[in-house]
Amino acid sequence: MFNTLPITEEMHIHSLNGELRKATILKKLGDNDYLAEYNGVKCHAIYNPFVNTFYVDDKYGIIRDKLPSRDELCR
Repeated sequence: MFNTLPITEEMHIHSLNGELRKATILKKLGDNDYLAEYNGVKCHAIYNPFVNTFYVDDKYGIIRDKLPSRDELCR
């Protein structure tokens, strides 16, 4: 659907209760699952075709770059 990535535009941000802010879609991860970046935080986003906009989940959908160390529990 979106052939030219990255996309930078106004998107609904979860931590701001859906307010529109500039964010960037970096790549597609799966069916309607996108890697987004907002305020330096990488997180999941979904696209809503009915309102033609992305919703960025920077509250619960954060993607951490760090792998668990040997002593940390894997969950």
